[in-house]
Amino acid sequence: DRGPYFQSQRKENYTRRVEALLSRGLAYEKDGAVRFRMTREPVLIRDLVVGDVTRALTDREEADPDFVIMRSDGSPVFHFVNVVDDLEMGITHVIRGEDHLSNTSKHVALFQAFGVEPPKYAHIPLILNADGSKMSKRDDGAALTYYTENGYAPEAVLNYLCLLGWSPKDGREVIPVKELIANFDLPQILRHNARFDHEKLKWMNGEYLRAMAPDRFYELSVHTLARAGVDTNQFPTAYVKAALDTCMGKLRILTELPGYGGFYFTDKLELDADAKAALTPEARERLQKLRDAYAGLAEFTASNLEATLKETAKTLGVKNGVLVHPARIACTGKPSGPSLYHLLEVLGKDRVLARMSAAMAS
Repeated sequence: DRGPYFQSQRKENYTRRVEALLSRGLAYEKDGAVRFRMTREPVLIRDLVVGDVTRALTDREEADPDFVIMRSDGSPVFHFVNVVDDLEMGITHVIRGEDHLSNTSKHVALFQAFGVEPPKYAHIPLILNADGSKMSKRDDGAALTYYTENGYAPEAVLNYLCLLGWSPKDGREVIPVKELIANFDLPQILRHNARFDHEKLKWMNGEYLRAMAPDRFYELSVHTLARAGVDTNQFPTAYVKAALDTCMGKLRILTELPGYGGFYFTDKLELDADAKAALTPEARERLQKLRDAYAGLAEFTASNLEATLKETAKTLGVKNGVLVHPARIACTGKPSGPSLYHLLEVLGKDRVLARMSAAMAS
């Protein structure tokens, strides 16, 4: 326990540390603020990524190298807070963007003033947008919550982020988390800035979704559907799992799921203009024949449904696809989606017959 963890609750800690520096002559008061006596000698920064860096004072700093650590209103400054928090919380590694390297000499000097070894520093390359501009907190994708809210599996995002500026020796891209942890090595991080490729992340996310254990896919899918306003709690768990099983391996991101498999979870299937146009009078007549054949099935299984459709097509003298297309539209409202015979089995006989009747009447 190294709390409190909010800076607003740590004022006593900062005040105590300032007083310690003042008592040893390592800081002084000026214009109501407290300033740290910065060393005039070059500061050696040992960095796991950049290597050893010696930071000397700039011409501008030489005139007045000291810097404020506590303002006149009693509030501590970032550089001071940063060091005190790391010191008191036992931080062993500081991993941050390379743009903070220029501040690190101040931090090292403060650690030395407190008589402790600085933590190990690792200043990593910046993440850029696809166009090469610096990614800011206002950009889409700068916050991790963006990905969980937009259909990405956390494990895929972690995998992709690890590969920004680093790669395993064997060149693989999809790597299990345990392996990432075992093989990740800060000194192997490349020095150049990495561009964030959203399309590459989508591809990787699709790979993860395809290889995902059914229970994990179910867990993520239910949350995604709930965010889209689909309440799967209205349906038996076995039905929901069977429906989602037909969607596995078909998605790149989970936000595609409501559009791909949302038809399972509504009793009011809406047919758009294109879907209705596909159900020509001739198509409706054929669909009626297929419905009649399906109504007579004792076992509503995928294999029986496929065999029955093929037999009906043969009787009508048409190709199988002539029946597949209107059957799919009638039962899903979409021209494409999961395997027809498996989705029909999951929907069940009552839903399938009802949807076919509704489509023919629309």
